[in-house]
Amino acid sequence: MPTAYVLLNSDLGSDESIINEVKQILADADVTYEVQGVYGVYDIVLKLSSDDAEKLRSIITNKIRKITKVQSTLTMMVIEEQENL
Repeated sequence: MPTAYVLLNSDLGSDESIINEVKQILADADVTYEVQGVYGVYDIVLKLSSDDAEKLRSIITNKIRKITKVQSTLTMMVIEEQENL
């Protein structure tokens, strides 16, 4: 199953509002997700899974990356052939 990890940097103090907006975006998107605020270089970690890799790319590019107060993202797509090793 296509899976992506998205690391987000946000404006100071905006983590909760971004997490809530991510949840709203993904509620109707027919994807499985986990989202967590974290300490470190990045502020939020998002894991997305879907049967359609193109759907994941579209959501990340057209919705997640365009959330106000998201400064930058780093997306890592899982190598599907290695998932079951």
